[in-house]
Amino acid sequence: MAVELNHTVVYARDRQVSAEFLAEVLGLAVGAPMGPFLPVDTGNGVTLDYYQQGDEPFTPTHYAFLVPDDEFDTMIDRLERMRVTYYADPNHTEPGRINHRYGGRGAYFDDPDGHNMEIITRPYARR
Repeated sequence: MAVELNHTVVYARDRQVSAEFLAEVLGLAVGAPMGPFLPVDTGNGVTLDYYQQGDEPFTPTHYAFLVPDDEFDTMIDRLERMRVTYYADPNHTEPGRINHRYGGRGAYFDDPDGHNMEIITRPYARR
C-alpha cells in the first residue's frame, strides 16, 4: 500500500464559515461534524478538517487544489460572485488574473481566515 494523505487540520476562527466558503468555491459539500472537526471531502479520499481555533492566534498556511479544467471557470465565476479577489500569483500582486503554469491554469485567493488557497488545473512539474 502506498502512503497517502488522509486528512489535515485547517485552523479557523469560525469553522462553519470557513468550511462553507471553501465548499462553495470548489463545488463540494461540508460533511457532518466529527468531534471538534468539520470536514470538507476533496473527493480523492482527503478531508480538510476545519477546527475552530477561536481567538487563539494561528499562522495562515497554503492549500493547493488540483481541479478539473472544465470546472476552473465555474470556480472563478463563484469567486467573482462571492466578491473574492483572486490573483495570478501567490504573493497576490496580480489581482483579477490567472496564471498558465505547466500548461494549465491557476489562481490564488484568501479564505476568511487568510489561508492562501490555490486552484490549479495541472499539477506542478516535479524534477
